[in-house]
Amino acid sequence: MATKVYHVSKRASDNKWQVFIKGSDKVIKLFATKKEAEEYCVKMAENQGATLQVHASKGKSKGQVQKSVVKASKPAKPAAKSAKE
Repeated sequence: MATKVYHVSKRASDNKWQVFIKGSDKVIKLFATKKEAEEYCVKMAENQGATLQVHASKGKSKGQVQKSVVKASKPAKPAAKSAKE
């Protein structure tokens, strides 16, 4: 199964921070601040073993990935030991 990649970027139309999945045109959620958007995405990435990429909103790097966080999926719980010895 392919790993989901969540993106955080600033929309030019209303200056809100948007969260979306790579390859999708659909915005998952909008935020007033970059910090709120990042916090939301970190939780999503942790829960789903996904990657988070935050895009720069100013300067020479505008639009480029500024920060990338890879969250490993949670390890499977070990099987319960049988009562058999």
